Amino acid sequence: MGVVNVTPDSFSDGGLSFAPEAAVAHGLTLFAQGADIVDVGGESTRPGAARPPVEEELRRVLPVVRELAAAGGTVSVDTMRAEVAARALDAGAALVNDVSGGLADPAMLPLMARAGTPYVVMHWRGHAAGMQANAVYGDVVSEVADELRSRVAAALRAGMRPDCLVVDPGLGFAKTPEHNWELLGRLGEITALRCPVLVGASRKSFLGTLLADPATGQSRPAQSRDTATAAVSVLAAAQGAWCLRVHDVASTLDAVRVTARWGDDAATPGPVPPN
Repeated sequence: MGVVNVTPDSFSDGGLSFAPEAAVAHGLTLFAQGADIVDVGGESTRPGAARPPVEEELRRVLPVVRELAAAGGTVSVDTMRAEVAARALDAGAALVNDVSGGLADPAMLPLMARAGTPYVVMHWRGHAAGMQANAVYGDVVSEVADELRSRVAAALRAGMRPDCLVVDPGLGFAKTPEHNWELLGRLGEITALRCPVLVGASRKSFLGTLLADPATGQSRPAQSRDTATAAVSVLAAAQGAWCLRVHDVASTLDAVRVTARWGDDAATPGPVPPN
C-alpha cells in the first residue's frame, strides 16, 4: 500500500503532494512502482496535528481518489469520518482505512456495513492532538490485541462481514518507541486475531530514534528512513502481515521479493544424502 498524503503538514514529506495534480501524479508513480493499493489521506495524524474541517478534507481527497480510481488503480481512503468515507467510495475508492477503528465517528461502522467494502480497523486511543498521553500500558501487545478484538466485535455487531475486516496495531499512535518494537516483535499475537493485518511503520519516528546520529543524538530525518522501513516491513511480512503501508514502494517491494524468493528456496527440500 503506497501512501499519498494530501496534506500541507505531513511528517513524511512536508506537503509535497498537497496540490491535487501533484497527489495524482505521485499516486500514479506508486502504482507504476508496484503498489497494489494507493492510500489517499487528507488529514495529518502526526502527534499534535490539528484536524481540518470536513469540507477541507473532502476538497483534498475526492479529486485525487476519483482520478486514481479512473486510471484503473485500487484506491483506499484514509479517513476517520463517515461522510468522507461515503463520498470517497462513491468516487471510486475500494477500501476505507480508518485509524480510529470506528471510534471517532459513530456513523462509520454502519456505513461500512451497508457498503460491504473492506475496512481497516486500527488500534486507536484518541486524536492526534493528545494521543501520546494515552501511551500507558501494562502489556502493550495483549492490550492492543484485546482492544482490536473489541473493535472487530463492534464492526461485526454493526453488520460488517468478517471477510471485509483488516486490523492494524497502530504503530506510533499512542505508542512509545519501545511499544512499537514490542508490537513488531510479537506481531504473531496480532495475526492470531484471524484478520488480515496491515502494518504501517513507514518513516515513523521510532525508526528515526533508532538511527539517530551518534555524535549529535539528532533523529534521522523522515525522508532518510526508507531503508529501515524496508527492513521492518520484510520482518513484518515474514510474521504474517497481509499488507505493508509505505511511502517508498520500490525499496520495500524489492526487499519483500528478495525475502520471498529466499524463503521459497529454503522451503524446497534438498537431495537426500546417500546412506
